[in-house]
Amino acid sequence: MQSGTDSIATIPTGAVTSQSGDGHVEPATGEVLDPAMRASLHRWWRAANYLSVGQIYLLDNPLLREPLAVEHIKPRLLGHWGTTPGLNLLYGHLNRIIGERDQDVLFICGPGHGGPAMVACTWLEGTYTDIYPSIGRDGAGMAALFRQFSFPGGIPSHAAPETPGSIHEGGELGYALSHAYGAALDNPELVVACVIGDGEAETGPLATSWHANKFLDPVGDGAVLPILHLNGWKIANPTLLARIPESELRSLLEGYGYEPIIVAETDPEAVHEPLAAALDAAFDRIAAIWDDARNGAATIRTRPRWPMLVLRTPKGWTGPSVVDDHVVEGTWRSHQVPLSGVRDNPDHLAQLETWLRSYDPDDLFDDDGRPTPETLALAPTGTKRMGATPYANGGLLTVELDRPPVSDHAIAIDAPGAVDAEATRVLGEYLRELVVRNADARNFRVVGPDETESNRLGALYDVTGKQWQAEVEEHDEHLVAQGRVIEMLSEHTCQGLLEGYLLTGRHGLFSCYEAFIHLVDSMVNQHAKWMKVSSELDWRRSVPSLNYLITSHVWRQDHNGFSHQDPGFLDHLVNKTAAVVRVYLPPDANCLLSVMDHCLTSYDKINAVVAGKQMHPVWLDMSDAEAHCERGVGIWDWASNDDGDPDVVLACAGDVPTLEALAAVDLLRTHLPDLRVRVVNVVDLMRLQPDTEHPNGLSDRDFDTVFTRDKPVVFAFHGYPWLIHRLAYRRTNHANLHVRGYKERGTTTTPFDMVMMNDLDRFHLVMDVIDRVPSLGSRAALVRQHMGDRRAEARAWTRAHGEDQPEVRHWRWPGSGSEGGERDES
Repeated sequence: MQSGTDSIATIPTGAVTSQSGDGHVEPATGEVLDPAMRASLHRWWRAANYLSVGQIYLLDNPLLREPLAVEHIKPRLLGHWGTTPGLNLLYGHLNRIIGERDQDVLFICGPGHGGPAMVACTWLEGTYTDIYPSIGRDGAGMAALFRQFSFPGGIPSHAAPETPGSIHEGGELGYALSHAYGAALDNPELVVACVIGDGEAETGPLATSWHANKFLDPVGDGAVLPILHLNGWKIANPTLLARIPESELRSLLEGYGYEPIIVAETDPEAVHEPLAAALDAAFDRIAAIWDDARNGAATIRTRPRWPMLVLRTPKGWTGPSVVDDHVVEGTWRSHQVPLSGVRDNPDHLAQLETWLRSYDPDDLFDDDGRPTPETLALAPTGTKRMGATPYANGGLLTVELDRPPVSDHAIAIDAPGAVDAEATRVLGEYLRELVVRNADARNFRVVGPDETESNRLGALYDVTGKQWQAEVEEHDEHLVAQGRVIEMLSEHTCQGLLEGYLLTGRHGLFSCYEAFIHLVDSMVNQHAKWMKVSSELDWRRSVPSLNYLITSHVWRQDHNGFSHQDPGFLDHLVNKTAAVVRVYLPPDANCLLSVMDHCLTSYDKINAVVAGKQMHPVWLDMSDAEAHCERGVGIWDWASNDDGDPDVVLACAGDVPTLEALAAVDLLRTHLPDLRVRVVNVVDLMRLQPDTEHPNGLSDRDFDTVFTRDKPVVFAFHGYPWLIHRLAYRRTNHANLHVRGYKERGTTTTPFDMVMMNDLDRFHLVMDVIDRVPSLGSRAALVRQHMGDRRAEARAWTRAHGEDQPEVRHWRWPGSGSEGGERDES
């Protein structure tokens, strides 16, 4: 082993080490493999390595039936060799486990750029050809397999959606383990083998996801076997966990609650015995944990210490040892393409041929290029193959949610705005019944970072608890071994758990404070790309959508302030492909019910639903709410007086902007009663885009019908104003569109002071209307001046009294049957 990969000097070459703890994970000593099995494992490994190298380099001559020449080499050499041999080794050994134990195993390839390994192994086992018949399991198919890799019109270099058996691309490192735990939830017969690269192990999301073992229920869930692959190097630097003493590494992993088994080897012929012993010990321990928990052997439920593996092997193992007088195997130089000059340097070309022939392809493949029966002896059959497991194509396993009628939870109203409700609390009651209806199916979960109660979804705890396997103390509430809610103060881990859960065919909801959903910006990027590509593959079945409930939003941060005020996740999300992304801003509780019910029935989407949790007027009864949400955008005739020919359109999107827009309409009716105002509410933000740009978009004709072709449009928006301009910039009337929204001005203050700070308040909206309706001219100057005075008075009141004016706090839509409405004070 080269320098940098043997720093845990206390582990002798070929050793398997484990420290007994609660689980007493003790690998067997002596030989655990008979000679035939050992030979089969080594043959599989050689074949997979050969196929992996061929993908990176070869354009032709796949079986080396003639001397290797420059014309056989790809013009652009792309891919990652360094991690690949370790992945191939593990895949083969897990095949043995599957065959001997009849165990369902899902393989999570954390080092996703080890894509050549996943492709090679699924081609060997036959899954690749089953899915892609043009890539046959013979010489011609091998040539096609090699040619397509990282080649125009071919496949990516990562374990992408095109790769059978994958639910995790690994294009961005850090999410493998949380995906694995999400996949294991509610899949009690499944073991998820999760390979974690030692570079990946340095990332924040991976570091927090080690703690997911505190949630895994050994009765109702499957198991995760983390495999930390320490090959010592990243792109150009050593990895931290490969350079710390064994005692420190072991303490770290034990501190996370695992029983680590460490395998270290530099001899390719000698690795199979200790690795087989380690995997046997790990799977024996998993089986014992399951048996104890499920068959009542344990009188008191305690959190099990799950096994994990540390596999320490050289980076770029079995590849070129030295290139151009530089050590390559076991160093960072093997990370990508160890021999980069094969088209220009005859020595490199010769080394490549020697490397490929070192695997003895004539012994692995017959005259037609088919893998020999001896090469395939380890491969499982049918859906036991890790490339063919339905757990990696979750739509095959999806059971539809049994949803309660939204009308059962609707807020009854006699008139618009007559009743107040906390929208998310109403949603919580709907989710409570959803959990009950799907209790037997066990196919729905809510995740969030310590905010379920804060976000007013506490009704869930009437029927379920927070899943929790760690210690429980006297004053804890709702902590149970089996629950439908998982909370952890890591948005990354919540996102990863839910993604793994959805991609294996189940349903869920992620509830989060608006300002901090940004922490998963990059993760949602990866998921959107995965969903976009998956939807283009006919063999991948649709999976339930990723649903966000984004609450505790920018306009109501009574306990916090500027740090908690950021609606920019919407801007980030709408950059993603239109086929996947949806953004909803329900204006009240009934609309939230309708929108969320729709989102929970959707597939292959990312749905962001923004809703406040404070008391707020309910504008529409359930029937009208459902019709309005179905339209996505609509004219509220009950709030309009335009008779089909408005002087101005007052549009709104979001609960607080809708309230302020309607209060502005009330002011306009009082002070400028002849002004014809049309009120337009937008629930589905993507309706603002043209239908040529987004499936939910409005045609230009429909847009002009609602917003007019030439009248001023004052738009009160929940988020950053420029997002509306981005979505509507092609529209006929865009020049007359004026948007008010969040302008990055905030602090800890009253709700109305917050909207005033950003010029979204009712008084400023009236001023905007006056400024933009030409017919008003100077005759409305006094009204405009009065609105400015009202703003000053409102702000002064907050400074004197610490709350908003009563006439602001208690305003009601006229005719709502409650006291309120604007009175003429001029």
